[in-house]
Amino acid sequence: PHLLLKVLATGAILALALAFVFKYVFHYYLNYNQATFAADAANYWPMRGWLLMHITGGMVALLVGPSQFWTGFRVRFARLHRITGFVFLGAVAVGSIGAYHMAYSTTFGWGFGFGLAAMATAWVTTTGVAYYAILKRRIQIHKEWMARAYVVTCSFITFRVFNDYGPTSHLQPADIRSVTIAWASVTIPLFITIVVQ
Repeated sequence: PHLLLKVLATGAILALALAFVFKYVFHYYLNYNQATFAADAANYWPMRGWLLMHITGGMVALLVGPSQFWTGFRVRFARLHRITGFVFLGAVAVGSIGAYHMAYSTTFGWGFGFGLAAMATAWVTTTGVAYYAILKRRIQIHKEWMARAYVVTCSFITFRVFNDYGPTSHLQPADIRSVTIAWASVTIPLFITIVVQ
């Protein structure tokens, strides 16, 4: 029963991650032109390198992350677990550099930029603590902080869900909604994760 639950949970997470990637990430790669980028924000085309750093790093972390939580995988393929862990770490580094620049240069106002910078800081911090814990051989702490790091990685999905679907997508004014959702996308899932752990 536990294995079935793990398979179903991992499958659901991967399905959600893939749906997010196909809807919100791939269109930038498949339609690499000014019109596509400018349709989302006026400054996305001039900052396309930073945006692509952010979404590529985020996409890799999102898709590699679930493999870190399979105990059987970690035990049987310890070397591969370490490699995918370093890939996750590198993806967060690249993605967060792009995120900080996008937050600093956003045209959606300082409140939204500050919210994005807070998301990036939570991303770097949770991942950094997880990495530090494994360097010190604190396995349980490493596992807890990796779970938090992946929850923060998924905050970009949470942001899109809150912003684009359901009752929260209709809140007005739009600029205050986006600032509030930027904070809620990190704090609510992290709070739940910490309570559950």
